[in-house]
Amino acid sequence: MPKPGPRRVQRYELEFKLKAVQLSKQPGVLVQDVAASLCIHPFMLSRWRKQVTDGVLVGRLPEPDLTSVAELQRLRDTESKYKRLLMEHDLLKKAIRFARDQRRRLSPLSRQTGTPTRSR
Repeated sequence: MPKPGPRRVQRYELEFKLKAVQLSKQPGVLVQDVAASLCIHPFMLSRWRKQVTDGVLVGRLPEPDLTSVAELQRLRDTESKYKRLLMEHDLLKKAIRFARDQRRRLSPLSRQTGTPTRSR
């Protein structure tokens, strides 16, 4: 539930915006990855990119930090590997459950043998 009172709006410095735009323009880097690493919404970063293109945000773009770009790419690769491992884990759990159920269904204890007994 929202708190009563004036709404807080986060303000970012021009240097931060320009650095974010510079990072997002590096080859092989997705806007979503840069936005997630900077804890901002991708739409905001896209808007800043448009403002730089239109000349609204003017300033000297900082030199690209190649370690940040490599780190973003490594993070994206790690996240994709993690998603794949989660999917494999779920499949293995289902396979184990299936095998267990098959074993229970086929075990001699679960079958009725002989004549049925009467309950007294």
